[in-house]
Amino acid sequence: MVTAFVMSGGGSLGAVQVGMLQALTARGVAPDLLVGTSAGALNAAFVAGHGASRESLDDLEAVWSRLRRRDVFPLQPARLGAAALGRAPSLFPNCALRCLIRENLAFDRLEDAAIPVHVVATDVGSGQEVLLSEGDPVDAILASSAIPAVFPSVRIETFPAASY
Repeated sequence: MVTAFVMSGGGSLGAVQVGMLQALTARGVAPDLLVGTSAGALNAAFVAGHGASRESLDDLEAVWSRLRRRDVFPLQPARLGAAALGRAPSLFPNCALRCLIRENLAFDRLEDAAIPVHVVATDVGSGQEVLLSEGDPVDAILASSAIPAVFPSVRIETFPAASY
């Protein structure tokens, strides 16, 4: 039997997931497969690379405990104004989130993760769900975390006809 951990999005709910992961690990339940979207994709990728040991989950808890609004949503008044006028693609750039993701990954490609991980994103052109299992994990997590008008969409090169 395969044990899959499926982690939803929802911003700060990502922090709640850490407690759930810790409880599962304390009871000897370990994932064979990870699936996540948005904040859940960040957690899934962390566990995929660092494992689900008590120590690695304590490290993930520390990431969430240190996290502040500016680490994800950096205020840039000029950009907010430009976005309101339709001159910027989103209210916030994704550069701070990109750095946060990159700093906490332990692999360079999704297919290289120690535990198989899949990231769920949405094709903004069709509205269809897309499962990303190969390629750049940073771009995949950013694509999964992109909120229309809040964060810019991310083009995934394996799907050149659409932006996610």
